Amino acid sequence: MKGKIVELQGSPPSETPSSPRHYAFGHAAPLSLLALLSLAACGDRMTRDILPGGIPARTNLHEATGLPPAAVRTVARRNFGWRVIYQPAAAPPNAESRAAVALCGLERRAPLRIVQQPRLDPTADPGARIFDIYCA
Repeated sequence: MKGKIVELQGSPPSETPSSPRHYAFGHAAPLSLLALLSLAACGDRMTRDILPGGIPARTNLHEATGLPPAAVRTVARRNFGWRVIYQPAAAPPNAESRAAVALCGLERRAPLRIVQQPRLDPTADPGARIFDIYCA
């Protein structure tokens, strides 16, 4: 057994195609290329996706409402128009009509009506309101 240890330490390792060391270095380039491509795919890409109404999907809808960032919780495009959840305490007067004009304006349409929606779970975001915007 002593002879084996001395033999392994004294002689250089053999590089055969079936040895694990050769296998690891032989596939390092394809693996690093794969990792590089994977990281590049996660970058901030522009999208060509379009929301209903012709609005680019990359549009920041929270900013588009014209409401202060602290007031807006959710802005979503729906089949009927827009649904907004916001905190009235952090919003200016006439926040709903301002948001309606701004969001319908993205579609180059006028606001038709605003409908308050009841809160199904008022404890989820205390004080928040939900309203739907229908555009003409």
